[in-house]
This record gives sequence, structure tokens and C-alpha cells, in this order.
Amino acid sequence: MENETITAKSKYVRQSPYKLRLVLNLIRGLPVSEALDVLKFTKRRAAGEISQVIESAVANAENNFGLNSNDLYISKAIADEGPTLKRFRPRARGRAGRINKRTSHLLIELTTSGES
Repeated sequence: MENETITAKSKYVRQSPYKLRLVLNLIRGLPVSEALDVLKFTKRRAAGEISQVIESAVANAENNFGLNSNDLYISKAIADEGPTLKRFRPRARGRAGRINKRTSHLLIELTTSGES
């Protein structure tokens, strides 16, 4: 079993990809246990969503591939842009201002070796 890759996705996360990427940059390349510790003490809403996806990927690895969670590293952590919800808000002089409510697609990929 050389360099097994396990993925987990979360789609339509109601947060902008930019905000998710700020947190993903903290954990990319770390062992799973260390990454979950970092997320636990990160004061951003994205940390909760990302830790859920990592735990899902770990569960996939343990149940589907029979791997040990201590051997897993985060090799790929990507936040892609999802569809944008467009909303309008009244502005001065009868105009309407557009509010973009951005969504994201989150992908976490784990590998058994530290090198990605």
C-alpha cells in the first residue's frame, strides 16, 4: 500500500473560499492529529467546517481502507468557489445594491506518507 490517497468533500459551504483558504493554509502538510489540534484553537468559523471534513476523511480511511489515523497526513486541502447567491438590498435614491453570498466546495485529501 504505497501512498494511499483518501478524499472527503463538503459542497456548498456557506462561506467564501478566501476565508476558508486562510485556515487551510495553516494545516496543509500536517499530520491529521496535529491539524485537528490547530483547528481546535483557531478562532475562525471555517475551522469547524474544515475539521468536520478531516474527521470524515479519517473515518473513510479507517473504515474503507483499514488504515490507522496516526499514519495519515493532509496532502491536499482545497477550497474552490461554488455558486454565488445573489441578493439585493435597497440603497439610497431608489437604487438596489447587490449582495453576493458566496459558497465554497471544500476538498481534503489524506495520504499515508508525509511527502505529497
